[in-house]
Amino acid sequence: MFNLQLPYAIKRDGASHVAWCPALDVYSQGPSHRKAVTNLADALRLFLMSCYERGTLDQVLQASGFRPATPTRRTSTTKAASKRFDTLMVPLPFLVDTRRKEQAQAGL
Repeated sequence: MFNLQLPYAIKRDGASHVAWCPALDVYSQGPSHRKAVTNLADALRLFLMSCYERGTLDQVLQASGFRPATPTRRTSTTKAASKRFDTLMVPLPFLVDTRRKEQAQAGL
């Protein structure tokens, strides 16, 4: 399982709550704050998995401004974003197919 930490914002719109991930421009909604955030996490997971399956995940992340970062150093952009947005952990389900790896190593 990979976990991706993403910023989000939420606002009330009548009887609904609208959640938004500015990093990927993905929206969702729900009848409560909690449900809107849960729905946003699901929408982000589905969006990212769909990009992976189509082979466009790298393109989408680069176009959205993602770049590798050293885990020990936070950038000023990250600090500024964390003050304006809450963060949401999005689990991405990836499995290692050990049979495929073993076949590749065996030359099959």
